[in-house]
Amino acid sequence: MPLPKYIVRLTDAERIHLEELSRTGKRAASVILHARICSKPMSAKAGQAWDDAQITEAVNCGASTVYRVRPAFVEEGLPVASFRKKPTGRQYRKLDGVQEAHLIALACGEAPAGRGRWTLRLLADPVG
Repeated sequence: MPLPKYIVRLTDAERIHLEELSRTGKRAASVILHARICSKPMSAKAGQAWDDAQITEAVNCGASTVYRVRPAFVEEGLPVASFRKKPTGRQYRKLDGVQEAHLIALACGEAPAGRGRWTLRLLADPVG
């Protein structure tokens, strides 16, 4: 089964906005790159469509970037395609306050006999 084609169709306002984003250079590099990726298919002459390989070569980026940005623009719109997604996973603390205080006190103390200093492996044994 062939992959679905994501044809980028821009309104005049979207095209102008993308051109401003890519021309001014006052945004993050990823935002400018995504704007260039979205505007490239529309810069072709009528009847010519740019494939992912041509866009990759034209904007000098990876194929996977083009493969992610075009569907995001077609399915979800310009803001989603322009900006990176926020991280969803939250990193929880591995140690509570008492364990952290114990680890700091241990690391600030004298190293074990036969050792010049504490290593992470040595610190992990008493805590774990």
